[in-house]
Amino acid sequence: MVSAAERAKNPMRTSVWLTAGRSAGRTRRAGQPAAALDRDRIVTESVRLLDSEGAAKFSMRRLAAELGVTAMSLYWYVDTKDDLLELAMDAVAAEVPVPDVDEEDADWRDQIRALAVGYRAMLVRHPWVSPLMGRYLNIGPNFLAFSVAAQTVMARSGLPQHGVTGGLSAVFQFVYGFGTIEGQFVARCAEAGVTEDEYFAQAMGTVRERPELHEQFAMAEELMEARGGDTVAEMRERDFVFALDLLIAGIEAKREG
Repeated sequence: MVSAAERAKNPMRTSVWLTAGRSAGRTRRAGQPAAALDRDRIVTESVRLLDSEGAAKFSMRRLAAELGVTAMSLYWYVDTKDDLLELAMDAVAAEVPVPDVDEEDADWRDQIRALAVGYRAMLVRHPWVSPLMGRYLNIGPNFLAFSVAAQTVMARSGLPQHGVTGGLSAVFQFVYGFGTIEGQFVARCAEAGVTEDEYFAQAMGTVRERPELHEQFAMAEELMEARGGDTVAEMRERDFVFALDLLIAGIEAKREG
């Protein structure tokens, strides 16, 4: 159990967006070097570094080296590495296209699909994001724009009001899981220097050479053949689209009236 003294030394962090004076709009402080850096440049370089090396290797010292500055100079713009990671996460959230929720003739199904597709694509492009999501509130402006749009669209689905958040969880927790696994697989193949199809063929070839695994994988191979698709990407896309359609059909079945 954590003692009161330990809690005092390490107070629980909430969010960069909730700490007075530490929001994304922080102005230059007295004595701060002018022109050398700005927060946007720091966040952009952080995203690039996270994409190329992942969160495990990310550090303020590593970032400073890439920017050609001292690590201490970064602290004129952010207070902690956690703050910077949270800013980077919100920056990539801007990549998810947000539909016009005020469009009168818009079909909620199409708009939910668009949000789900955009969210998945962001998670795959930036596989470091999903492992960090549980650590932060994700209430930056871009995440909030996405969340408000998703809530507004789901509220038009016809679900009872008490079921709207459940409908959102069904769709976006599914997308989170799907996009996380897909992103990790894509990253693993890139690290190994092989295509997804090469990795898949090698793995399946190894399985077929193991007699003790034949029975367990016989049904899996039948299902994959029935699924169709000539490449891993095509097979994955078919699964994603079908699963999302199932979820939307389930939401339709639970609508009021």
